Amino acid sequence: MLQVKQVVNRVFTSNTYIVFDEDFDDCWLVDIGDYERAEKAVPQGKKIKGLLLTHTHFDHIYGINELCKNHPECVVYTSEFGKEALMDDRKNLSRYHEHPIVFEGKHLVVVGEGDEIPLMGEQKIKVAATPGHEPGCLTFFTEDYIFTGDSYIPGVKVVTKLPGGDRALAAKSVEKILRLAEGKTICPGHGEMINIG
Repeated sequence: MLQVKQVVNRVFTSNTYIVFDEDFDDCWLVDIGDYERAEKAVPQGKKIKGLLLTHTHFDHIYGINELCKNHPECVVYTSEFGKEALMDDRKNLSRYHEHPIVFEGKHLVVVGEGDEIPLMGEQKIKVAATPGHEPGCLTFFTEDYIFTGDSYIPGVKVVTKLPGGDRALAAKSVEKILRLAEGKTICPGHGEMINIG
């Protein structure tokens, strides 16, 4: 059975999530801020197999190169826009922070609406395109959990003032996420996990 552990990062208190199952050796991350905090929170004996990026703003990716350096086989999943942004410190907004980021990992996979990513055993995570906060925002969901990044943070208006933001698309994405979230635990990009039953 899938379990989720939340790690709160230093930069803008963004969240990294660790997705694991006690019966399997692999685990997955959703977004990566403080690499060391995430690594310490990984259940003992688990190996980080993949990283799912909800979007590529600095506060959700700043630990990515350290992660890939320490776990060279880790596969990063992102959108088409996310792939571009990982290679461009302007698009991922890291140019305006202390440490500009250009992706240095070896394994990058582009995913989009309707794709499914195998996790552990027979378990899979599904992908929904939820643009608005950023053109390439993705939401990932299983039967019990939904990882919404900054496309939906309960009680918080979606930020659309950053480059590439689109208020109309954001509103449609929120509607879509709320439909998908029924009966699941919402794991947002900032703030607490919430079960909306």
